[in-house]
Amino acid sequence: MAELVALPGTATEIAAAVRRGSVSARSLIEIALARIEALDPKLNCYTERMAQRALREADAVDARISAGIDPGPLAGVPFGVKDNYDVVGRVTAAGSIVNRRLPRAERDAVLIERLTRAGAVITGTHNMDEYAYGFTTENAHYGATRNPHDPDRSAGGSSGGSAAAVAAGLCSFALGTDTNGSIRVPSSFCGIFGLKPTFGRLPRTGTFPFVHDLDHLGHFAGNTADLAAVYDVVQGFDQGEHACADLPPSPVVPRLGEALDGEVAKLGGWFDDMADDQGRDAAALVAKALGARGRTTLPGAERARAAAFVLTSASAGNLHLETLRSRADKFDPATRDRMLAGALLPANFILQAQREREAFRTEVSAAFSRHALLIAPATPCSAVLLGQATIRVAGTDLPARPNIGLLTQPLSFVGLPIVTVPIRNGPMPIGVQLIAPPWREDLALRAAAHLERTGIVGPCETNPC
Repeated sequence: MAELVALPGTATEIAAAVRRGSVSARSLIEIALARIEALDPKLNCYTERMAQRALREADAVDARISAGIDPGPLAGVPFGVKDNYDVVGRVTAAGSIVNRRLPRAERDAVLIERLTRAGAVITGTHNMDEYAYGFTTENAHYGATRNPHDPDRSAGGSSGGSAAAVAAGLCSFALGTDTNGSIRVPSSFCGIFGLKPTFGRLPRTGTFPFVHDLDHLGHFAGNTADLAAVYDVVQGFDQGEHACADLPPSPVVPRLGEALDGEVAKLGGWFDDMADDQGRDAAALVAKALGARGRTTLPGAERARAAAFVLTSASAGNLHLETLRSRADKFDPATRDRMLAGALLPANFILQAQREREAFRTEVSAAFSRHALLIAPATPCSAVLLGQATIRVAGTDLPARPNIGLLTQPLSFVGLPIVTVPIRNGPMPIGVQLIAPPWREDLALRAAAHLERTGIVGPCETNPC
């Protein structure tokens, strides 16, 4: 293979170079497309490449610059999206073959529209677990996405294609979704940064649902500055989304250099017990660097995780019930069986799960009355091998695919904003969650920026060639 050219810098650096005319948007997109062409057959990040649209949009950015028109803060930056985002003119597969019967999207998802207006250029859609129901992106229909650090290992899921594409330098950032950990798990496995904002912060208009009252939108990037720059662009209310909070945008980029105010604590209990030594050490390193003075616990975390499982399977089963009745053979068997089980859950299980949710929300609020930021490992272990049956957790072998989200599910259950930061303290990277109170994404991003400036965290280099 001829030596591939890397994208020349971070997303913010690329946009600055395009805006001042040092490089054309077209030349940058050609680099990204060449990397996708060369590397994606090995990694399987993309379900659809959009070279023609990407070059057309890059030319439009260059034309605006030539005409003296502001091209936007992300001018010429290549990005990709998880396959459950609507892209105009294509069917939103959401990792399934059942969805192929759906009509083609008439417009882009709202977040894609906002990014395009900001000058970013979409390069394609990314592989995922079917209907976002999984943690490993081992898709029965489209194949497994491979980890750029070790192609025998999982990229995580369900947004694994998006995370692996960023880690391999196929795009500068990528949009994902997170219901039970689907941004934080791939961030951890692939050694990059991920942001899951507060539930309701970003409008989900134009995305295929998984669990209506747990689904979050978010994104991946190679550094905190890019994570914040994309976040600032995609914020804002949209009337088409019932769960989107009617709040004005709260820009973070100007505040990344601010010092943290308030006490930091490392989460113990469940978040220690369910992680291996690598994860515990990574969280301890981050906590120390942020000046954490001790530990705190969330005693309801185990119950919250169990309740999240109940609501997830029940909601997914209800959403797909008619198709499960008529075309069950078209589903990935693992996805189908969990949905069918959820559809059969008695109402009292679901009511009790909602009670547990409110109890855990109260518990978390009490913790944030004492602490500004909480620290925990993102995954019980680093990236598992593709096809690996079990993981060792707390001295017990547990089924791998449903249990990789042990440390993420309780936190998304109550909609908290979380940044995952990468650490390379073993053969494979692992992530640490920076957990902030609702609507305080700025705290988690400022903490991530401080950790990056001091060299504690940073993107983990890959060599997918």
